[in-house]
Amino acid sequence: MKNNPRTIGLKMKYVCPICKTPLMLQQKTWSCSNNHRFDCAKEGYVNLLPVQNKHSKDPGDNKEMMFARREFLNQGHYQLLSDRVNALAKHRCPGAKLGLDVGCGEGYYSHRLFDSLPELDLQGLDISKSALKYASKRYKDMSFCVASAFEMPFENEQFDFMLRIYAPSLDEELRRVIKLGGTLITVSAGKHHHFALKELIYEAPKHHISESSYIEGFELVHRENLEAELVLSNEVDITHFLNMTPYSWKLTQQQKADMISQGLKCELDFKIEVFKAI
Repeated sequence: MKNNPRTIGLKMKYVCPICKTPLMLQQKTWSCSNNHRFDCAKEGYVNLLPVQNKHSKDPGDNKEMMFARREFLNQGHYQLLSDRVNALAKHRCPGAKLGLDVGCGEGYYSHRLFDSLPELDLQGLDISKSALKYASKRYKDMSFCVASAFEMPFENEQFDFMLRIYAPSLDEELRRVIKLGGTLITVSAGKHHHFALKELIYEAPKHHISESSYIEGFELVHRENLEAELVLSNEVDITHFLNMTPYSWKLTQQQKADMISQGLKCELDFKIEVFKAI
């Protein structure tokens, strides 16, 4: 039995996003010595994103894209990716105690990883408040905070393990918050990912960059591509899939209607890389 998220929260070494001093939890409020205060939402997450750092009214993916991704993932269409990430985490960092999912979104990958590693307490971070409202409601045994991956509200060298699936971030921040020797698993688009959609949209579609990634402060210790074919025939699934991708804006209504009536086949190609903090 893992800890209640309130107990997990006590383990977290948050720093104030305004003055960078340590935050302490009293009842349902995090506060620093300079009396900057951050209340936990009724769903359980804490918002540590200062207004001046938001850059928009509701940063992160919009609600429609978030809803589409949530519904699509909940049908298990990308479970093969989740299963492979979990297996790599078990193999590469079996003794990890505290982890961070950078850009966790609605928490699908986070919670499946959390369930697969009994010793790991996992913190989810995302800039989207809408996504974390859902994640906190559904996954009450985890902790979540609204924050930017470019300026994370954590003390130095706090995490044994980190996961980053598609999320943009800052190399220096990743290295700052992970312990020396800690493991970082990243997932990005492989060379052929969603190429069938690109062929519909662009006259001369280009493949994704296939070279291994470089992250300052880390050593690449493993790289693999996970490939499969996505086959969808259900109208709802196809609609959710299209709406969760950036290609939705580029497809015509007729192209979308054709996919819904004829079914959709598309390449899946996930580039999975494992790094060690050095």
